[in-house]
Amino acid sequence: MANKSKYVTVTDETFESEVLQSSQLVLVDFWAGWCGPCRMIAPVIEALAADFEGLARVAKVDVDDNPRVAARYGIRSIPTLLLFKDGQVVDRVIGMVPKNVLADKLTFLLKAA
Repeated sequence: MANKSKYVTVTDETFESEVLQSSQLVLVDFWAGWCGPCRMIAPVIEALAADFEGLARVAKVDVDDNPRVAARYGIRSIPTLLLFKDGQVVDRVIGMVPKNVLADKLTFLLKAA
């Protein structure tokens, strides 16, 4: 049985509907296929998507394919992870971080609802 991804792939065209208009907390991973640290953190992002399913959304944006949304949020280094609540950025993490750091941030923001 194949694993089905719990995260959503977002584009310049779908960012507003998938992230900004979401009623849930959203973790957005800005990444690129050529980025080593992005590939290293990918399993962490996928695990968080499964762990927080139904509580928060997890989205991935390929910055090479979606330059408008990356520019809009000033993404200069990848991976960059933005947390959105009610359409607003409420936290930002740049670079590779352990899963528990991201899980703690998600849990804190969910409790602050």
